[in-house]
Amino acid sequence: YCLIAIIMTCDNQLAKDAKTLYHQHFGDVDETTLCAAAPGRVNLIGEHVDYTGGFVFPMAIDYMTVVYGSGKLSSEKTSIQLVSNLFPKQVEQIQEIPSKPPSKEEAHSSWTWYVLGVIAQYLPDLTDAKMPFFELKLAIVGNVPLGGGLSSSASLEVATARFLEGAFGISNVTEKERALRCQKAENEWCHSPCGIMDQYVSSAGKEGAALLIDCRSYEYQEVRMKEEEGSKAVTWVVTNSNVKHSIGGGEYPIRVAQCQQATKLIQETGADIQSLRDVTIVMLEKTSMDDVLYRRAKHVVMENQRTVEAKTRLESGNWKEVGRLMNESHSSMRDDYEVSCEEIDILTTLAQNFEGVYGSRLTGGGFGGCTVTLVEKNRVELLIEYLKREYKASTGKDCDCFETLPRAGARLLDV
Repeated sequence: YCLIAIIMTCDNQLAKDAKTLYHQHFGDVDETTLCAAAPGRVNLIGEHVDYTGGFVFPMAIDYMTVVYGSGKLSSEKTSIQLVSNLFPKQVEQIQEIPSKPPSKEEAHSSWTWYVLGVIAQYLPDLTDAKMPFFELKLAIVGNVPLGGGLSSSASLEVATARFLEGAFGISNVTEKERALRCQKAENEWCHSPCGIMDQYVSSAGKEGAALLIDCRSYEYQEVRMKEEEGSKAVTWVVTNSNVKHSIGGGEYPIRVAQCQQATKLIQETGADIQSLRDVTIVMLEKTSMDDVLYRRAKHVVMENQRTVEAKTRLESGNWKEVGRLMNESHSSMRDDYEVSCEEIDILTTLAQNFEGVYGSRLTGGGFGGCTVTLVEKNRVELLIEYLKREYKASTGKDCDCFETLPRAGARLLDV
C-alpha cells in the first residue's frame, strides 16, 4: 500500500506540473482542459521476438508521460502549440500537419514529430465538413528515463492519443487500434522500425497484471502474479545502466535480416512455417545454416518457449522457475543473439548472485539500457544499495534503480 500511495502522489505531481506549465505559457484561457497519461514499460521476458510474430511479456511501469491541454474544432485555421518540461521556455508552433511524413533527418531534428505523427493518425476523427480545422495547446511532462529502453517515446505517443480521444470525443478507438496508430506514427513519422509491444502495453496495461502479447494476432492475456505476503512476497526492480552503446542502432536491422534469412532456409527444407514463431528446435537442428544464423534463430525459438512458460510459473507463484527462465533468457541474449554489453552483464551477474534474487536479465533492445530483476520484497533496499555500490566499483558509472509493480495503461487524470 505504501508503494501504491507513492505512485498516486507521483501521478498527481506530474499532472500538476503539466497544468502549471500550461498556464505559464497559455494563461488562464477560458477553455476546457483535459489531462491524459500513459506509462513506460518493462519487458519481463520475450526479447527480440516481436518482429518474428512471437510472444512478449511486458508490464506498464510507474513512470509516465502526462499531456495537459485544450483542444477544439475550428472553422478558420489549424493551430498546434506544444511545450515540454524538457524545453520549458520554448513553445513549438505548428500551423498544419504535413501531408507526408518527414525525412529521416527532419524526424531526428525535433521531438515534436512524435506528437505530430500521432495527430496525423487521428486527422479523420478530428475534423468535419463544417469545422475542417482544429486548435491544440498541449503541455507535456514526463519522467520516463530517456534512452533507457523503457519506452519514453511510446509513452508520449499513447498519452497524446488518449488526450485526442478525450478532447474530441473519439470513442470508437480500441486499445489495440490506439497502439497500432501510435506504432505507425513512430514507424513512419519518426523512422523507428519498432514492433507493437511498447505502444500496446502503454495503451492496454492493467493495474496489477503483466500482458502476454501475441505479436501475430495482436491479442493479449492479462497475467496476474500469485499474491504472497510477508517473507514470501516478491517484486520487480528495474536498474538503468545509464549506458547506451551507439553500435546498437545499426545492429537492430541486422538481427531482423538474420531472422528472415534463417526463416527462409528452414522453409526451403519443406517446413510449413510463416516465421521463426512456428519453428521447433527439431526443425532448426535439421536445417543447414552457418553458426551465426543458427544462434540467432535458436534464441528466438527458445525465447518464445521461455515466455509462454513464464506465464504459467508467474500465475502459480513458482518464483524459482521464473528466475531460471529469466537467467536463461539473459544468457541467450548475451551468447546467441549478442545484444548485451559488459555493463549489463555486470549488473545481471551482481543481481543473480545476491541473496533473495530469483532472476535478472537485460530488458529492451540491448547494447545498454536496463535490467529487470525478480526479488524478495524484503530484500529490495539492500539489493538497490548493493547494485549501486558494486556497479560503481566495477565500471566507474552510476546506475539508477527503482521498484515497480504492474501499472494501468493510458487513462485520463483528474487535476
